[in-house]
Amino acid sequence: MARSAAQRFAFVVAIAALALTGTPRAAEPQGFPGKPVRIIVPYTPGSPNDVMARLLAQQLQGKLGQPVVIDNKPGGGTTIGSKTAAVAPADGYTLLFASSALVIEPIMTKQVEYDPLKDFAPIAFVARTASMLTINAQVPANSVGEFVAYAKANPGKLSLGFAQGTVSQLLAEYFNHLHGLDITSVPYRGGALVIPDMLGGRIHVYWPTPATVLPLIREGRIKALAISSQERNPDLPDVPTMNELGLPELSLEFWAGMWAPADKLNAAINAALQSPEMIASMKKLGFELRIGSSRDFAAFVAAEIPHWTAVVKASGVTAQ
Repeated sequence: MARSAAQRFAFVVAIAALALTGTPRAAEPQGFPGKPVRIIVPYTPGSPNDVMARLLAQQLQGKLGQPVVIDNKPGGGTTIGSKTAAVAPADGYTLLFASSALVIEPIMTKQVEYDPLKDFAPIAFVARTASMLTINAQVPANSVGEFVAYAKANPGKLSLGFAQGTVSQLLAEYFNHLHGLDITSVPYRGGALVIPDMLGGRIHVYWPTPATVLPLIREGRIKALAISSQERNPDLPDVPTMNELGLPELSLEFWAGMWAPADKLNAAINAALQSPEMIASMKKLGFELRIGSSRDFAAFVAAEIPHWTAVVKASGVTAQ
């Protein structure tokens, strides 16, 4: 099926919990799982991805009848944790919970020692959410047009905060590229670390998920100028979408998912996602749950790689 320009350049967050297996359709081991399952999370504790992984792990323990342990391995963007997962035994007992950085990092740098398609196999969709263009309260702009005009009139005076190698970085840099803006890029170890500096006036621009900064927006401490979802966020009805502003290439949705000794984990994950506790927690985080088959998720990931390649090239972002 042909993709529209918006779909071709959509930034999609693959928050994928992926099982290590060289043969994605291998038969499920008899009696699986027969021991604890480890989920490697290549993010700092307390980050949105870490919180989501822990929520899912809690629900999976009851479905699988075995402990599900979170193992945080941040650093190198997300490459340290991803490489650790890639060289683990392909038995379904070591999983990786990763964002779209899993496919972005190999595009941005030649030093990555894993292949997102060959070394990992997706299991199931989990959730999706959007991203927003936000600025601190000191920036004299209340719309995307006003912000672009101000940034052009003050080249090099504004700063952009982001976690290195993330969708937030790519989306921001691509926006700047499209509008010819000279904004100083400031990388952080994690996106949550950007917010204090934004409130303190040291960072002027950030592209978070809505739930991350919703209270601050309501308090007027951060201004939301546009959102990347297809429809307006019901919690922020006055914030226009990128499509409404004539920027379809910046329309995106983050998504989440899983992969491993396929059928049992797919069924367990989908069942866990439908628990009242998981539904309530994910809603609070600002993610919309997404249920699907392992085949659907695998096809989606494979189709996204060439589009991410185009996005990385257009944004001009390279690994540091």
